[in-house]
Amino acid sequence: MNFRFSILFIIFLAIGIFLSPPSLFVQGDLWRRVDDGLFLGEFVAHDITIIRIDPGYYSFKLLCASERGNIRMPVRKWCQRYNLISAINAGMYQKDGIKNVGYMRNFSHINNPRLNTRYKALLAFNPIDESLPEVQIIDMKCQDFEKLKDRYNTVIQGIRMTSCRQENVWQRQEKKWSISAFGIDRKGNGLFIFAESPISVHDLTNILLSLPISLYNAMYLEGGPEASLYFSANGIEFEKIGSHETISKEENFSKVARSIPNVIGIVKREK
Repeated sequence: MNFRFSILFIIFLAIGIFLSPPSLFVQGDLWRRVDDGLFLGEFVAHDITIIRIDPGYYSFKLLCASERGNIRMPVRKWCQRYNLISAINAGMYQKDGIKNVGYMRNFSHINNPRLNTRYKALLAFNPIDESLPEVQIIDMKCQDFEKLKDRYNTVIQGIRMTSCRQENVWQRQEKKWSISAFGIDRKGNGLFIFAESPISVHDLTNILLSLPISLYNAMYLEGGPEASLYFSANGIEFEKIGSHETISKEENFSKVARSIPNVIGIVKREK
C-alpha cells in the first residue's frame, strides 16, 4: 500500500506542477549566468528581460550625445562604437533630441543643469569615495539629494516607479507601451529592465515587485519605440526594441531601432 500511495502522490504532484500558473516556474533556475557578476533573467510569462549586473565586476557609464558631437545612435551602435557589453536608455529626452528631461551630469559634463521638481528619483554611479554604494537610485522622498548629488560623478534624474519601502508609486493608467527601466536589488546589483510587450507602468511595477528578484527600488527610463536594450557577451547577443500599444503585427515585425541621445552602458572592471 505504501508503494502504491507513493506512486499516486508523485502523479498528483506532477499534475499539480503542470497545471500551476507560469509565474511559479520562475522560482527554480531564475538567472542564467553569462559571466562573473553578470546574469540574464527572462520572464516569458510577462515578456520581461532583466540583466543583473554586479557593480563589483562591472562599471556603469553614461554616454551622452551632447558630450560627443550631438550624434544620436541606436543603442546597438552605442555599444559597438564604445565597446559596451550592454546598454539601455538613460532616460527620456526633450524636444531638442539631446537634453534629458531632468537633471543629468557626467563628471564635468552637464547635459541638463535643471532639477525637475516633478521627478523624485535620481540614478547615481561613479562615487567619489569608497564609503558609498557603487550605484544607487536616490529617492528624494526618503534621502537628502543635496547631500548626495556632489558625492557621485554621474547623476541621472528620472521618475520613481517604487518608493524606498518597495511600494508602487505610479498611478493607474489605461495607456500601455514597451518600457525600459533601471532597478536596484537588495544586494546592490544594478538591473537593466525591459518589458517588450506594451504594458502600463503601474502594472509593470506590480509585476517587478512580485517577481523573486529582490527588487529594492526602480526608476522609469523610456517608453514606446524609443525604449531600447542591447546585450552582447559570451555568445549571447540580442537587441530589444519597443513599441506602442497600437502597433500592428506587420509593424511589430518591421520595428526599426530609434536613434537615442543618451545611454547607460556597462564595461568590465579592470583587474
